[in-house]
Amino acid sequence: MELIVYCLLALTPIATVFLLLVIARRPAKQAMPIAYLVTSAIAILIWQVPGQVFAASTIQGLVMAAEILYIIFGAILLLNILRESGAIATIRQGLLAISPDRRIQAIIIVWLFGSFLEGASGFGTPAAVCSPLLVALGFPALAAVTISLIANSTAVVFGAVGIPVSLGINTGLEGTPIVTDYLAKQPYNYSEYFRLIVIRIGVLNGIIGTLIPLLMVCVLTRYFGERKSWREGFEVFWFALLAGLAFTIPSALTAIFLGAEFPSLIGGLVGLAIIIPLAQKRFLTPKQVWDFPPTEAWADEWSGSLQALISNKGRNLTLTLAWIPYVLVGLLLMLSRLSWLPLQKLLKEPSFSLANLWGTEISTSSQPFYLPGTIFILVAFLTYFLHRMNWNSTLKATREAASTLLGTALVLGAAVPMARVFINSGFNQSGLTSMPVTLADGMSSLTGSSYPLFSPIVGAIGSFIAGSATVSNMMFSLFQFGVAAKIGVSGAIITALQGIGAAAGNMICVSNIVAALATVGLVGCEGLLIRRVLLPLVYYLLGAGILGAIAIYIL
Repeated sequence: MELIVYCLLALTPIATVFLLLVIARRPAKQAMPIAYLVTSAIAILIWQVPGQVFAASTIQGLVMAAEILYIIFGAILLLNILRESGAIATIRQGLLAISPDRRIQAIIIVWLFGSFLEGASGFGTPAAVCSPLLVALGFPALAAVTISLIANSTAVVFGAVGIPVSLGINTGLEGTPIVTDYLAKQPYNYSEYFRLIVIRIGVLNGIIGTLIPLLMVCVLTRYFGERKSWREGFEVFWFALLAGLAFTIPSALTAIFLGAEFPSLIGGLVGLAIIIPLAQKRFLTPKQVWDFPPTEAWADEWSGSLQALISNKGRNLTLTLAWIPYVLVGLLLMLSRLSWLPLQKLLKEPSFSLANLWGTEISTSSQPFYLPGTIFILVAFLTYFLHRMNWNSTLKATREAASTLLGTALVLGAAVPMARVFINSGFNQSGLTSMPVTLADGMSSLTGSSYPLFSPIVGAIGSFIAGSATVSNMMFSLFQFGVAAKIGVSGAIITALQGIGAAAGNMICVSNIVAALATVGLVGCEGLLIRRVLLPLVYYLLGAGILGAIAIYIL
């Protein structure tokens, strides 16, 4: 009974965010400061978190929020530079040549190109790049962010060159007594066992993720089409299924044969190579082209301050020259994430750190040049010369990018510290485990042998709180393994479900939502956006739980 009480108290911060954003429909600039105060009160009064730990957690969160703002600035700056140079107009014409159908454009840009960016970088890069690009191509801002967040799920499992798995799950499991004791009775070592986890993630995630492009376009047509129709989304069923398989099959095969580093990156590249030529030939695409209603018919909340200004400013860029900046982004992100290349070390060296803040075990650090924002800014600088831009248009693009950060800073300045206070509540004088672990422990005690169905939810809660699939995996991988041992089921599969759930949780992660909305100039639509992505999220978590239960109890 005591565990349930503490579990409900640990749930309060999450419930506060959900009630204010989704139910009460309050903007994040109001909801997140309140949620921060609620979380702080529970941490200090119930968990008895010392003042030094609370202050250290807040500082840690503010540093992380500054990093997110830096990434947002870089993404918007690059988009503005490309718009001013006329590249966006050329890219738009190129995409229209592939297909004028907005559903097909969304699949190519968000599902495939976005997955490649996720595989290369992570850090919310796909939504930060794809959302403003879609707006510049004529998509409503809210629609652009919605489908970007839905699509940025499957690839997250192995995003940032596999960091959520190779760092997140690995850090959570390797060398711990419970895992060491388990492996002592098995005919394989830890590295072989870790490979089993990677394979299970690759296969299960591939099965579930195959339908994400279809769900994405169905949400697009249902909420942003003139007829508000699910059926118009299902009209691209076969093409969306093919696009899903074009990513998930090579991604799963890469996980099986090569490991955790390159599944999303290779899946995105192979998918683009397959789908673009087929779309140009109108293979499996509907005869009737689907588009948004006229701009004047759009609802007020659809449009942000980022306008779809696609005039070519009198420039006549080739399609290749227009796309070079985005190619450079993908290439530089990929090269900077490969540990055996010197670029990663070069970018990581300039750093600062604050260790053991106020005598606590909490530290914070930053490697600003290693953040994707640096790559965006560098490519924007190179574009100035590549596209032979003038200084005035470049200055205008920079001012507009900086102005978009003002409203976002307050939200992230509350949301990220709230998450760190929640996570660091394990440093307390009450003897309680941290709020996330208490919450997960309560869920496992309630569900018993049916826990595999709920395991992905724990991973999603971790991402919702922490704003990172990697951190969710660090927090909960060992817990998930321990529950599996307790109820006598496969620890590899339960841990795999943790990784899949953490990736799905990216759809509703508040810091991701706020950052993506900022890139298109939207504020106050966080709750509406969460409601739009709930159906795909439920599908992902339910699908993962059912597949996991089948793998454990039947196969």
